[in-house]
Amino acid sequence: MKSRTFVPRKLDMSAFIESGETLEGALPVTELPRLAAGLAQDADASALPQVTWSAQGRQVSQRVGGPQLWLDLSAQGEVAMVCQRCLHTVSLPLSIERSIRFAKDEAAAAELDADGDDDVLALSRQFDLIELVEDELIMDLPIVPRHEKCPTDVEAMMNDQGEVAPPGLRGVKGDKAENSVQDDTPDESTPSGKPNPFAVLASLKKDRS
Repeated sequence: MKSRTFVPRKLDMSAFIESGETLEGALPVTELPRLAAGLAQDADASALPQVTWSAQGRQVSQRVGGPQLWLDLSAQGEVAMVCQRCLHTVSLPLSIERSIRFAKDEAAAAELDADGDDDVLALSRQFDLIELVEDELIMDLPIVPRHEKCPTDVEAMMNDQGEVAPPGLRGVKGDKAENSVQDDTPDESTPSGKPNPFAVLASLKKDRS
């Protein structure tokens, strides 16, 4: 018997989970526009490694009623963001492993979501799996991206070269300078005018709550 072909962008989620098959793929960051919106302004998105992902359906038997339907999802990628300490570009790996439960409809999903800690979504015959991958990667973005060790000493650079301090550092010295750039409140948009992905992240978390 010929196996069924599943299309990630228009996935019959119930049939896919029941099949127990695995879907996997790779795509450039440029095909994930909301994730790409958070890149540093001078970052070359086409030069970043491709995002790789894998998804598999799983059924969990219950004593009463039909089995629970689950999707095990993993994805890996890399983004280039602005370090909030030195304001230079920092490359950061992203890696997610999620197990998401699916319910028969939106009402059932909301009820299960309210009663437990599991991530619950509604079944659909036209489910966009790539959009889900993008959602999960956005939620994995650091709120305050930073180098483990910055390539430049920001305070020394300003004192030695007489440069103007970056926004948030002006008139601040020593440890206070570092603390001043660690404000966790994201701007409404990126320097290029694109929507800030942290605002998207906050919206996603609100939708999941």
